[in-house]
Amino acid sequence: MTQPRILVTGATGNVGGAVVAQLHAAGIPVRALVRGEAHFPEGVRAVRGDLGDPASLEEALEGVDSVFLVWPFLSAEGASDVIDAIGKRARRVVYLSSEGVGSKSEEPGEAITMFHTELERLIEASGLEWTALRPTGFASNTLGWADEVRATGVVRAPFAGLARPLIHEADMAAVAVEALTTDALLGTRPVITGLELVTQKRQVALISAAIGRPVRFEEVSLDEAVEQMKAAGYPAELVEAVVPAQAEMLANPEPVNDEVERITGTPPRSFRQWAVDHAADFR
Repeated sequence: MTQPRILVTGATGNVGGAVVAQLHAAGIPVRALVRGEAHFPEGVRAVRGDLGDPASLEEALEGVDSVFLVWPFLSAEGASDVIDAIGKRARRVVYLSSEGVGSKSEEPGEAITMFHTELERLIEASGLEWTALRPTGFASNTLGWADEVRATGVVRAPFAGLARPLIHEADMAAVAVEALTTDALLGTRPVITGLELVTQKRQVALISAAIGRPVRFEEVSLDEAVEQMKAAGYPAELVEAVVPAQAEMLANPEPVNDEVERITGTPPRSFRQWAVDHAADFR
């Protein structure tokens, strides 16, 4: 059997899982980093390891040329050791960063932007070949509404008019595969976006259409939204970063561009398509 040459971290998540699936479908040897039991198609090797424990990555990195890196923590603590471990085995890393790194000021408390910024710096200084993908908001983040859609048919959140070009995980994966398997994106930081700006109220309407039953958006105050997130177990530093960032986006929306099509040759999928693809999650 051919030795896998690409390691995918975050392989059981939405984006990492899509990268694994697309590499495998293309016949490219791929290895999936997992912390527990996980099932993949025949031919995909799952290897135990934890990015929180760099010493645990040795087997996963053996014989690997390139790594797709999804950082699962809210700070860059420990990232230097992980990148060092990657650098001892691999020659290339493709990092899933954020559009916010290039567009927002690095204010204290900008938890998401700050750790992505530091990861990009560490990778660029490592001597590895690199690409930093900077997507806009993930369409899959709306899966956070799934429980209340199933239970009540109502999404309660702030900012009904907040419009974002949410990007399908399959489009992020397609760009990542290009970066992992060709030299076209070496040393670049492409901002990749969804097809168009879609308000949160419209997102809920599209989910409703996809599942074939009524779902409505009920706007709540910022204070209530903060309390909801904290009650749901989100870390305080994440809540303090996300809610103000959403408020800022009302006036200054994320960009919409054609980078996905330029890189992959195919236009990005719409949020309508994402909702259809994930209808089962909301039923």
